[in-house]
Amino acid sequence: MNDFITLALYFSPMALIVYVYTRRRQARLRADAEARAAAIDAGLTEPASLHPVINKSLCIGCAACADVCPEMPGHTVIGIVNGKAELVSPTDCIGHGECQAACPVGAIDLVFGTQKRGVDIPAIKANFETNVPGIYIAGELGGMGLIRNAIEQGRQAMESIAKVTTGDGDLDVLVVGAGPAGFAASLGAMEKKLRCVTIEQESLGGTVAHFPRGKLVMTAPAQLPVVGKMRFRETSKEKLLGFWQDVQKRSGLKVNFQERVETIERNSDSFTVQTSKATYHPKNILLCLGRRGTPRKLGVPGEELAKVAYRLIEPEQYHGMAVLVVGGGDSALEAACTLAESDNIEVAIAYRADAFTRAKARNRDNIARAEQDGRLRVMMNSTVTQIYPDRVAVQQGNDNIELKNDAIIVNAGGILPTQFLQSIGIEVETKHGSK
Repeated sequence: MNDFITLALYFSPMALIVYVYTRRRQARLRADAEARAAAIDAGLTEPASLHPVINKSLCIGCAACADVCPEMPGHTVIGIVNGKAELVSPTDCIGHGECQAACPVGAIDLVFGTQKRGVDIPAIKANFETNVPGIYIAGELGGMGLIRNAIEQGRQAMESIAKVTTGDGDLDVLVVGAGPAGFAASLGAMEKKLRCVTIEQESLGGTVAHFPRGKLVMTAPAQLPVVGKMRFRETSKEKLLGFWQDVQKRSGLKVNFQERVETIERNSDSFTVQTSKATYHPKNILLCLGRRGTPRKLGVPGEELAKVAYRLIEPEQYHGMAVLVVGGGDSALEAACTLAESDNIEVAIAYRADAFTRAKARNRDNIARAEQDGRLRVMMNSTVTQIYPDRVAVQQGNDNIELKNDAIIVNAGGILPTQFLQSIGIEVETKHGSK
């Protein structure tokens, strides 16, 4: 009897550990299955950019990839389904790449695009140089929309340029764009004492500056040249831009804003770059452009009216107005929700499909709450047919509807700068699930 009691006391803690582990794993598996089912039901099955592809024959179901995902626990991006890892919520994946590094058996590849949805990516080498010698690409244009990755690419690209710079000529490098990649690259050029000019067609921050007010931007710690480590992980657009502005001021970094590249020509040992304000002759060019490119327009009568805009900057300018947001992606949903927070803005959102299949779950939930609270009118399966000074015509199914309207914000994505890249000889590949 004493032996039995001794054995029971000995094995009880182990049994308790096994019990707790089993219960937690079962709960996790249920959550993974629910996330997968919710994504399928909502039609959110196509990842937007860089994402993992898991070789099921190699996967051992250890969940190391899911455990290391920085989007957890806010989003269940990778889960375990039928004993194998799976991308259960594809649209929540933003290309951190931690999962690939964490896999102990090498079962994960990071790829762009899928069989259904191709993604245009410029062909670049390991040192970020394109097929055109002297022209480099870093950041969002190369598929790295994640802020941390874009910063790291900008830093590394400038290191590559510094290795081949001879010091002759007027200008070592022209950096085009002052978003995360361009900003880091410009600081890198300063650190390497390169003769560098940075131009930006709009304002500091690039795509980040176009986010709606208060938008949270995910940033893992990143290393900025001259400055050191950016230690915050999740912060608002305003705080991030404020940090960059402070860095620019303290470092003395000069950026030529409101200057746009018009043409690039290759010379024997340099380039001739014509911008909207000047002519440059750099030895190297680093393109840190956004993928948004030129805003996609609706192509309907009245779109030339001044009340039509293609992004939300300050919601205050719409106080007392009736506003229609057009689009179904994250930018459109975030703009609509930001406007709907005001008590004196009448807001509607129109989208051509029957579900917001390209938006993150958090934004879809915010839209649903705003609609339920009566702060937002949601018009699915609808398209704008004509814009008037005081109203807008919308076709929803078989119904033709006219809404009182003072302003329209079109968030229908952008036309990628593919044609511009190809005009200067850069090869562009359409990726359908390849590296």
